[in-house]
Amino acid sequence: MLTRLSLRHALFSGLVSGIATLAFAASASAQVTPAAGYTPPDDTQSVKVGAVVFTDYTFQSSPSATDGDSNTISPNSFSVSRAYLNVTGNLSHVVNFRITTDVARETGSGSSLNGSYTVRLKYGFMQINLDDWMTKGSWVRIGLQQTPFIDFTEGVYRYRFQGATFTDKEGLLTSSDNGVSFHNNFKNNYGDFHVGLYNGEGYSKAEANNTKSVQVRFTVRPFAQGDPNMRGLRFTVFYDGDDYIQNDPKRRFVAETSYESAHAALNFDYAKAKDQTTATATQVNGQGWSVWFTPFFQQKGDGWEGLFRYDHYTPNTATATSNQAHEHTIVGLAYWFPHPGGNASAALLFDYDQYKFANFAVSSSTATQKKLAVHCLINF
Repeated sequence: MLTRLSLRHALFSGLVSGIATLAFAASASAQVTPAAGYTPPDDTQSVKVGAVVFTDYTFQSSPSATDGDSNTISPNSFSVSRAYLNVTGNLSHVVNFRITTDVARETGSGSSLNGSYTVRLKYGFMQINLDDWMTKGSWVRIGLQQTPFIDFTEGVYRYRFQGATFTDKEGLLTSSDNGVSFHNNFKNNYGDFHVGLYNGEGYSKAEANNTKSVQVRFTVRPFAQGDPNMRGLRFTVFYDGDDYIQNDPKRRFVAETSYESAHAALNFDYAKAKDQTTATATQVNGQGWSVWFTPFFQQKGDGWEGLFRYDHYTPNTATATSNQAHEHTIVGLAYWFPHPGGNASAALLFDYDQYKFANFAVSSSTATQKKLAVHCLINF
């Protein structure tokens, strides 16, 4: 049986070999004289600029805080939680790229920029499209890019502008990392899979050692060509095999079931985690689940929608702490502004957000957080 390390080496060798083979195929095909009547693909070079902005006003009703004059207050603020600038371009129908900068709040206590908005790189990758040789939508990416699961599930859960998804919120996964990955669509829209080899530290940190993260997502749509009412049903499994240090496991498993129709979207996630930060540290096993539901009162992305979400995560299933859990509840009402077409979107969300540390000893860091907010989205 292959060890985890040899499996990662095999996957890495396969990815590199595949890229080299595809590059050779592209070179060879470019030397073939097209047959009469053949319409070549569009190789017009282009560059496009887009933007994504998340803004909000948040009122924290609990816990209260104390200001500089010892007054008891309810913290509240206007803020920008995300501001992306996207630059995408096509060198040909085979090669394109993406560069995305992200604005984040500087929180380093020793930094002169503490409290300021700073710009960092979120994505920066080259994409080799494989449509000439495989099903449409198949590609290889090299560089700082989306990881397989979070990017996929955010395509179904369109309320990232309210807050992070379940696995992201609980710190189980990161949305972007440096690496190389391969994506393939199944024929007739029956699903897809995405496999990649990444540093494992995420986009906000440099690689710390020699270990790498192997991430695989596999999704099927069993009724893609069947009853229209069932075409929106999808089943997904995801696995992340990584090590903090060699032989010190960092494992993630997620199973997801989602359903979309003209009237609503529904999703259920189950996640497990295994963490051992050093050889002498105690291994910690976590598990939890999340369910959310969004009814469309008119049609998806146009008009009023509801948002109902509940997360339950046990960070350590050891007997002494198995009753401790993070319980996250979100209830909201959103309005998606009509738009005349294209991929642009704008929305307002009015929501109540509660994050509870159930059965933890109460302290300033484990007090139940209750917030009321208005969130705004611009995606262009």
